[in-house]
Amino acid sequence: MRDTQRIDKILSNSGFGTRKEIKKLIKNGEVKVDGVVVKDSAMQVNPKESVIEVAGEILKYREYIYIMMNKPQGVISATYDNRHRTVIDILPDEYKFFNLFPVGRLDIDTEGLLLLTNDGQLAHELLSPRKHVPKKYYALIDGIVTTKDVDVFREGVVLDDGYKTLPSELFILKSGPYSEVEIVIYEGKFHQVKRMFEAVGKKVKYLRRIGMGKLKLDETLEPGDVRELTDEEMLLVKEVEKVN
Repeated sequence: MRDTQRIDKILSNSGFGTRKEIKKLIKNGEVKVDGVVVKDSAMQVNPKESVIEVAGEILKYREYIYIMMNKPQGVISATYDNRHRTVIDILPDEYKFFNLFPVGRLDIDTEGLLLLTNDGQLAHELLSPRKHVPKKYYALIDGIVTTKDVDVFREGVVLDDGYKTLPSELFILKSGPYSEVEIVIYEGKFHQVKRMFEAVGKKVKYLRRIGMGKLKLDETLEPGDVRELTDEEMLLVKEVEKVN
């Protein structure tokens, strides 16, 4: 990041409103930098070194923000869509000015852990194919999952298009007409978990992502709920940057 940025951009990225709303705040003399009233919305400021006040409130500047969402069914992992609600649409208003985007995708009918951020470099690292960041899911399967399936998943599953997946880990929690399993995959092909089970003659009835790297879904979050990552969780997430 450059040391200085336009004051209107800093305030917009910090949740104080749109550029138009911030211009009005500045025109009304409600923005100060180091005690001096700002007169120009294009003024260059170093937010890490200067004290910025908005209507008497000291700005606690954060360059990046990291949000955990328990994504509900019925919304898509995108920033905009003209047919479906997106994960950005259901964010609380306090986070809507941060230009957040989802790190990776979950299908519209898949629930669970989704990270949203404005940190493009971290998102790139988490999604990089060479990193093989593990993604863990809980699934309800229509069909009896067996140890043979565990072996097939361990070797890699040939999908409907002929692609053979990387080895994955399949854990049987409950076997029966409707089996409960956990699965860990190390890549992110389109509809991958569903297609893997289809390849062994079974169908995914319910899917929830419960882990990404060392980050685990906060099970106290109801579908649609969000919260910022804790300092401890941030350390876990950033560990992926150290992987070659």
